[in-house]
Amino acid sequence: MEHGSLALQYLLSGITKGSMYAVVAIGFNLIYSATGIINFAQGEFVMLGGMVAVTLAYYVPLPVAVAGAVTIVAVVGCVLELTLFRRLQRHSVLHLIIITIGLSIVIQEAALHIWDEKVRSLPYFTGNEVSSVRFLGAAISPQVLWVLGTVGLVVLGLHFFLRHTLQGRAMRACSSSPDAAMLAGINILNMRTLAFGLSAALGALAGCVISPMTMTHYEMGGPLAIKGFAAAILGGLGNPMAAVAGGLLVGVIEAASVSCLPAVYNDVSAFAILLLVLFVRPHGLFGSPSADSVREH
Repeated sequence: MEHGSLALQYLLSGITKGSMYAVVAIGFNLIYSATGIINFAQGEFVMLGGMVAVTLAYYVPLPVAVAGAVTIVAVVGCVLELTLFRRLQRHSVLHLIIITIGLSIVIQEAALHIWDEKVRSLPYFTGNEVSSVRFLGAAISPQVLWVLGTVGLVVLGLHFFLRHTLQGRAMRACSSSPDAAMLAGINILNMRTLAFGLSAALGALAGCVISPMTMTHYEMGGPLAIKGFAAAILGGLGNPMAAVAGGLLVGVIEAASVSCLPAVYNDVSAFAILLLVLFVRPHGLFGSPSADSVREH
């Protein structure tokens, strides 16, 4: 393969990985903006989406299985907020972070008992693992196009929701000034539940579209959560749209490091860049140093 084609192949691989991280990062930002909680169980929503879809696909057509998985995981996210996080509003941020890490472990163990340790996957949405599209000498799996298309639709849909719907504007108001939103008659608690449900749905959708390529197993959520969190911080925590740029940057850095570093340093390179950015711009690449979008608990 020529150097130009090889570079393009690395770039496409990075964009694909970055798209996965971006969807996870958007979930982080949605919950953080509405509640002030950094939810390290976000990666488990991705895992649950893939697992539930694989199970449903045995009984119903694939589109129905994906839609069912997204709906079920969204309900799980809402139930978690209603039964757990709503009761813990007065705890410190550190306590909430520890609780979400513990919740992540509990969900992992529950998934292990329900689905065991076997690796599963959904079928390719179109084509198969050997079919690929050629672009300037680089090979692109048809599922990559589904991933990129899904991320694009998520970004456009989320932008429309936050800017042009009553619930979206209410959520933005809660993010900007919870006290003012409460005085305006907005039910902040319901907005927080909605944020959890949306972030869980986005995670589940990501888990479905990446399942044919990455496979799905009960331990996949943790690494995705770490990379998604890095993308959210890199873009600017609290800004869902900046998460896309952060995710793509993390993915491209990872892919580029493969060409010049051993595979064992794949994760190190991305986090090294993250640390460098945080030293220079602690609020992230697109964050505002004076932004304070959440209320202290």
